[in-house]
Amino acid sequence: MKHIEIKSLNDIKAAAKQFLHEYNRHRIFAFYGKMGSGKTTFIKALCEEMGSHDNVTSPTFSIINEYTTSSEVMIYHFDFYRIKNLQEAFDLGYEDYFFSGNYCFIEWPERVEQLLPEEFVKVEISVEANETRLIEVSVV
Repeated sequence: MKHIEIKSLNDIKAAAKQFLHEYNRHRIFAFYGKMGSGKTTFIKALCEEMGSHDNVTSPTFSIINEYTTSSEVMIYHFDFYRIKNLQEAFDLGYEDYFFSGNYCFIEWPERVEQLLPEEFVKVEISVEANETRLIEVSVV
């Protein structure tokens, strides 16, 4: 398991660069963490590091946002917090995204764990006492 510590927002760009370098062969990333732990903020830093100039925001109501990088790479950003059951993910056509070969950044993956591909990167973000974010990463 890999540990990344982000002590302030000043550290997030370097953390995103390190993360993408170490997990560059993966495309499915499941972000676990409590509300307000920094999942969307870290995903925004990842997208910026990948060269996306899109406005990266939480897709809480739309469930999915699509971004492109300067090299035309697609990034799909999911927020499954509001889905009520797996059928909603099926209706969304999750398979077309998860198995597209494009990047998928998934917030609240615990709501669709049964649908995640066999291998993905599990990213657990927690807030430490001094507001430092601890990111624990493992390939599942």
